[in-house]
Amino acid sequence: MDTIRFAIAGASGRMGRTLIEAVQATPDAELAAAFDVGDDIEAALSKADCLIDFTRPEGTMKHLEVCRKRGVHMVIGTTGMSTEQKLTIQDASRDIPIVFAPNMAVGVNLVFKLLDTAARILNEGYDVEIVEAHHRHKVDAPSGTALRMGEVVAAALGRDLAECAVYGREGVTGERPGTQIGFATVRGGDIVGDHTVMFIGTGERVEITHKASSRMHFAQGALRAARFLKGKTRGLYDMQDVLGLR
Repeated sequence: MDTIRFAIAGASGRMGRTLIEAVQATPDAELAAAFDVGDDIEAALSKADCLIDFTRPEGTMKHLEVCRKRGVHMVIGTTGMSTEQKLTIQDASRDIPIVFAPNMAVGVNLVFKLLDTAARILNEGYDVEIVEAHHRHKVDAPSGTALRMGEVVAAALGRDLAECAVYGREGVTGERPGTQIGFATVRGGDIVGDHTVMFIGTGERVEITHKASSRMHFAQGALRAARFLKGKTRGLYDMQDVLGLR
């Protein structure tokens, strides 16, 4: 079994520490480097096969530039990316292989598949609402996972999320249009990540929920993504590709 040499960005953060723990506990993984903002990125990546990055968009863009130059694979779980930053990742994938996904958890990616099926079946007479909850330290809202859930449902219903999404409601909002996809955000305490998508009809409600009690399943998914990239020279992938759910 070939060993993958990993570099971990954001090493002192909650997710960074979990990733380091996961790498150290995995037989086919070796921790080549772990670094934070201000460290020498070039030196950190000099002996790495793959960088796992769950940091902030501005940091990920700097790391992407170095990985592209050095031919280092990337697994990116950073959320809150702008359209321009996503296009930069896509452009870099012409030179290196990248898995870019808002959530690396296997269970969450199964939920994406279930949502596609549910939306296609419940395509008339059901309102869609998405509720997500995270810890008090999370800086972006709604979460990248919630947004991806909205994108999956909107695509299955033939809608454009940019046109039908509503992010919170206040005051006299008027009657709810049937084409809306609503988002509600909760922040507090140490919630790792809870997501529920509700398909609300007349007389019944279907809810699809994922609740995370530990960050380790995100880390295990990221390692699985890195294994998927072995042998690849370029290309942009997500966890649906990694898990064969296309």
